[in-house]
Amino acid sequence: MSSSQRGSAREELRVYHVVYEPSFKSIMFHHWTECNLKCQGCYCKREKLDFSLLPDWKYRLATNPPESPPEKLLSLSEALGMISGLSIERAIYIGIEPTLDPGFPSLANALKTQHKAYNILFTNGLVLPDISDIDEIIMSLKAITPELYREYTAADNKKALRNFRKIYETGKKLQAEITLIPGIIEATEVEKAAEFIASVDPGIPLRINGFISLNGVEYRAPTGEEVETAANLAKKHLITVNYLSGDMPRVGEPPIRLF
Repeated sequence: MSSSQRGSAREELRVYHVVYEPSFKSIMFHHWTECNLKCQGCYCKREKLDFSLLPDWKYRLATNPPESPPEKLLSLSEALGMISGLSIERAIYIGIEPTLDPGFPSLANALKTQHKAYNILFTNGLVLPDISDIDEIIMSLKAITPELYREYTAADNKKALRNFRKIYETGKKLQAEITLIPGIIEATEVEKAAEFIASVDPGIPLRINGFISLNGVEYRAPTGEEVETAANLAKKHLITVNYLSGDMPRVGEPPIRLF
């Protein structure tokens, strides 16, 4: 991306929330875009704040109505000014699909050049913008079975699966994640995700997220036993399988909300 292109994205940045974790020297940018998926279990549409700031985040997800769009979005200069002087080793781009933010590549480039940050992108993988300044990509696969993916997201997953392979071929660090949702994304579908990942490289790590109950969404959270069952199925195909629990204790200093 040329300097003129980066400049044109200056006021197009769609960052609405910034959190700094001093213990890990990590800065998290939350993006707000018109997502290209309509996931039934979207957390971002139920809670705009980073969960690390909220001791009652599970209760809020279970009771909050859908969120309204943020009142203010930061420009690139505002975002960079806000983090000036901070010691930053990692920058994380998350929220409602950062790849759809026209200012995202400029922000990643600024963090790389000005702070020498290790850039981590969370994405659904449907769009691949300029990722030359990204060091690691964590792709949410949602589902592998086309009909199930469409039922859950109202979209097609062919491009996302192709992009998963493309990202791997760039040599960038790649991880996958999938959410276990009893009643729709079952353990058998998690195993299919593991099989797909293994077809690319069995060394790519997979993280299984247990679904958190949402207000107005019919699906329930899985039990610990259900998550473990899904993990054991995935481990038949992959070297590294982890799972994320909402009950895991907080590590490090309290995060700081910058915006």
